[in-house]
Amino acid sequence: MLDEALASVKKFIPKPVFNFFQPFYHLSLAYLAATAYGFPARKLKIVGVTGTNGKSTVVHLISSILEEAGEKVASVSSLRFRINKKEETNALKMTMPGRFKLQKFLREAIRARCKYAVIEVTSEGIKQLRHTGINFYMAVLTNVTPEHIESHGTFEKYRAAKAELFKKAKIHVLNGEDPSIDYFLKISVQNRIIYSKKDFPPNIRLKLLGDFNLENATAAYHAAKLLEIEFAAIKSALEKIEGVPGRLEFIQKEPFAIVVDYAHTPDALEKVYKTLGENLICVLGSAGGRRDKWKRPEMGKIADKFCKKIILTNEDPYDENPEAILADVEQGIVQKIKFQKILDRREAIREAIKSAELGDTVIITGKGAEPWMMLANGQKLSWDDREVVKKELQKM
Repeated sequence: MLDEALASVKKFIPKPVFNFFQPFYHLSLAYLAATAYGFPARKLKIVGVTGTNGKSTVVHLISSILEEAGEKVASVSSLRFRINKKEETNALKMTMPGRFKLQKFLREAIRARCKYAVIEVTSEGIKQLRHTGINFYMAVLTNVTPEHIESHGTFEKYRAAKAELFKKAKIHVLNGEDPSIDYFLKISVQNRIIYSKKDFPPNIRLKLLGDFNLENATAAYHAAKLLEIEFAAIKSALEKIEGVPGRLEFIQKEPFAIVVDYAHTPDALEKVYKTLGENLICVLGSAGGRRDKWKRPEMGKIADKFCKKIILTNEDPYDENPEAILADVEQGIVQKIKFQKILDRREAIREAIKSAELGDTVIITGKGAEPWMMLANGQKLSWDDREVVKKELQKM
């Protein structure tokens, strides 16, 4: 792919030189990609979903509602690429694909006669101008909490990157319960709605667990309403959805529960633990790549507060020493008596399952439905927490 080829060439350019030309580089690539595929976004109603947590779930929910209403829909998320109900796993380890991949996807959506495209939009994608050349009809905000601070420099710059999406959209769907709501309200727009989980229709029986999923469903509900989807289709779609892959996904419920979740930020981790309640056996780690080091002790503190047993393990070390990453997480754990470190992730999961008793919940976080574990020197190890759990259960 051209994106990958250009990334390879970029490695040979001195960093100071590349940094100077970086904005022009990203902008040129974005317009080149859009031109090469004939600006396909102009023929689609594009819904962009951004935020720190919940993006993939909201993309999934909005897409399901549109499909339930009989519309032809394309969607891109960290989970999958889907065009008119035909899908493939997103195995890129990149939530928002490169410019050429994304524009090609939108062209294929037009060929499939799609009317809508729902796209998960990341701050990193915006920073690299991957959204340029795409006319967004609607922008949806889930929440904004600290993430990618090393990459953006400050939380304010991270939030400002998110805001760029809203400067391009005609309609805004904003989370009124998010502390940054006033910041996003300053952006002028033709139409907007401010939602709260309190205004979710009481006659829709949602199967998804947790207040955070109630917020996600409320965002999708209001987005669908603004897209003029009938209430009956919205209700039917939301009531059918029992879960989203790798998001609070129960592998088993008896005699003890085993849950896999993508939670990889302190905010998301705390919400998951609160939703699951007591008697938690927690398997977690933190990503490497020398990014977001600030959050590692915070993850440890949250686990220390909510878990009766903590097993720290490898996640996606990239080029960092896995032992050093876990040492950072361990700094937040005060009650060392309930803490254990098992670097091998499969062994850590096995130990958590073996130690579980009646009424316990084993919660494995950090990777969700991701198909790879990222190692040093660009190596990828085929991996799926859910499949590992199932195989370990079979062995027992």
